[in-house]
Amino acid sequence: MDSATFPKKTRAFSVLRHRDFRLLWIGLLVSVAGSQMQNAAINWQTYEISGSALALGGLGLARLIPIVVFSLMGGVVADTRNRRHVMLLTQSIMMGSAFALGVVTWLGVVNLWWIYGLGAVNAAAAAFDLPSRQSLVPNLVPREDLTNAVTLGSMVFQIASILGPGIAGVLIGRFGVGLIYWLNGFSFLALLASLLLMKTATPPKLQNSDAPLRTMLAGMKYVFQERIILSTMLLDFLATFFSGANTLLPIFATDILHVGAEGFGLLAAAESAGSVLMGLLLSMRGEIHAKGAALLSGIALYGAATIGFGLSETFALSLLFLALLGAGDTLSTILRSAIRQLVTPDELRGRMTSVNMIFFMGGPQLGEMESGVAAAILGAPLAVALGGVVTLGLVAVTAIRVPALRKYR
Repeated sequence: MDSATFPKKTRAFSVLRHRDFRLLWIGLLVSVAGSQMQNAAINWQTYEISGSALALGGLGLARLIPIVVFSLMGGVVADTRNRRHVMLLTQSIMMGSAFALGVVTWLGVVNLWWIYGLGAVNAAAAAFDLPSRQSLVPNLVPREDLTNAVTLGSMVFQIASILGPGIAGVLIGRFGVGLIYWLNGFSFLALLASLLLMKTATPPKLQNSDAPLRTMLAGMKYVFQERIILSTMLLDFLATFFSGANTLLPIFATDILHVGAEGFGLLAAAESAGSVLMGLLLSMRGEIHAKGAALLSGIALYGAATIGFGLSETFALSLLFLALLGAGDTLSTILRSAIRQLVTPDELRGRMTSVNMIFFMGGPQLGEMESGVAAAILGAPLAVALGGVVTLGLVAVTAIRVPALRKYR
């Protein structure tokens, strides 16, 4: 990508002048905040029910299987159907899943199978939702605003990730987890309303396909032939597989830092606080030309901060390391997303995103299982710290073995 394609400076929130993107952004802010509240509640409730690190790891496996099964087809659907209509359906399914969790918790019949089963339903819906959502964004803004749109899209997730767990920690401590599920269910109404108010239509070249298998294989072929895209996906998968600490936060809050449910909420929000600060810095800075080197630096920071968090026994220091971890993750995430969306033709974006979904969601979900097993064997602190060490090694190997990524501008 020619560095002259974009202006050197971009106003941080200039992309919000586009009406339909603004609607999507606001709807996502409310909906994702509710979803992050629910994720924190599910982790807490799972550990409360089981007291087991392995049970926490099982959450990742329950979410991973539907992603592997459905994500490639989700990419085909995103490239051959009206992306906005797909999101209306998937968001409605996820809303129903949240209300179902609220009902079984309220009735007192909730158990691990309910949590795993409804988590799998959510993951199946997300396998169709995410390719359509990410592929829709380039249809809502002009090309010169796409990097800014990706940055704000990442920021909305991180802002919601601060608000969601922080609120969830307070509410869980006072009212229990059931209320969280009801609040999340109602939060989906904001995004559904935003989608209904949009005026952007499916691009004319988005046509129905009579050969979904051939369409799917064409998308996979494109991804595996694009060396830059493939290398970022592999690095993302491996780093999140080895360095995932989020699933083990209930253990750190309860058994290591002794800060209870409210402290757990702050720990869950700290990573996102660092992410938002990094997102703001990137928005104000404008275009980063040495994207490859910056991406590798972000993942190195992510790995180093993971080591620090795993070894910390002080609450304030743990919060700091989680914030640094979030900053590194956001730096690499924004650059990966911008590169992929800019390089990939619109008619292939859904399928590229669906392949990437297996990597970027499969890594954390498998990582949750790996973290649970490692924590059961080694203890949570050592399991997390060793994951950070492995991540730093992966960055070094990638920088040496894939110079095209290191030098990418």
